[in-house]
Amino acid sequence: MPAELYAVAFSAWKQGPLRAFLPECRLYFIRHVRQAPAGATLLLWGTHNAPAGHPVIRVEDGFLRSIGLGADLIAPLSYCFDRSGLYYDASQPSDLEQLLATHDLDAALLERARALRAQIVTLGLTKYNVGQGGWQRPALLSASASPGKVPATAPASASLVPPSTVILVPGQVESDASIALGSAETRSNLDLLRQVRERHPDAYIVYKPHPDVHAGLRRPGAEEAQVKLFCDEVVEDVSMHHLLTQVDEVHVMTSAAGFEALLRNIPVTCYGNPFFAGWGLTTDLQPIPRRQRKLSLDALVAAALILYPRYIHPQEQRLCSPEEAVLALHAQRNGSSDYHLSFWRKAFRLLLRQVVGVR
Repeated sequence: MPAELYAVAFSAWKQGPLRAFLPECRLYFIRHVRQAPAGATLLLWGTHNAPAGHPVIRVEDGFLRSIGLGADLIAPLSYCFDRSGLYYDASQPSDLEQLLATHDLDAALLERARALRAQIVTLGLTKYNVGQGGWQRPALLSASASPGKVPATAPASASLVPPSTVILVPGQVESDASIALGSAETRSNLDLLRQVRERHPDAYIVYKPHPDVHAGLRRPGAEEAQVKLFCDEVVEDVSMHHLLTQVDEVHVMTSAAGFEALLRNIPVTCYGNPFFAGWGLTTDLQPIPRRQRKLSLDALVAAALILYPRYIHPQEQRLCSPEEAVLALHAQRNGSSDYHLSFWRKAFRLLLRQVVGVR
């Protein structure tokens, strides 16, 4: 990292955590690019416009983020710092893609990745770790029912069979840049569900809205109310880990839930171009010709969870290893205090109510 960085238009609640992620840098928080000296390296969040004449490092949440939602101002345990682009922008290679395409992933690193993946799965961790309710896959379906439909009642004489395939379709926030930049043809949750149903008419399809939408922090898609036309069940307050223990396949546009499914050896079909597609681990309906290398699952984990992100310990606010971050997430979920800024969280909630009109 450069000795000095000019962080442009970062909200006040992100500034404290950002300092913890970059202890070796002198950070200057500015509102406008014009406040940075000529040639200074800029730190930009996500897709913030990059002016000419400045080196740029882009910042995004990592793939093991928190116990709770970023949109709810829960502070992150991981950030990704990318000089090339964004991991969800399929139009150009990011630092993550370059790691996956070219890095020498030696045996020791792959073994570390295998152990980290096992730890994550054993502890039941995902990116946000939200959802309290339970869900059980349907045990029996009536052979005479419509495809994928569970009858409300079934007579004793009815022919009952277990569902052959249960498919999870995770919803996304449709206004997110990850769809605009990573899913050229499928752009809505309804369109995704329609395609999944067309490809798998006899499957039992479970749709899970994005947790930001379920929490009322982001708006649902324009046609979200129609999703029940193409799925058998909508589940909301259920953890992603729990759902993944119950389903046979996961179908996504660019959702990180597809990566979480891969960690658990669940087959994933991609209708867009997420970072984990194109390496021989997923069924890809929109191929990415420049991604030619065939990777093992441990190689994907090594790059995405060990080499690419930075992690900070939530209580000590220091850089830490991914293994320490996993244990910290587990401790937080079991009652250890998190470190979101409650004042900013409350202020943000109030702003949403007054301006956006959500809960």
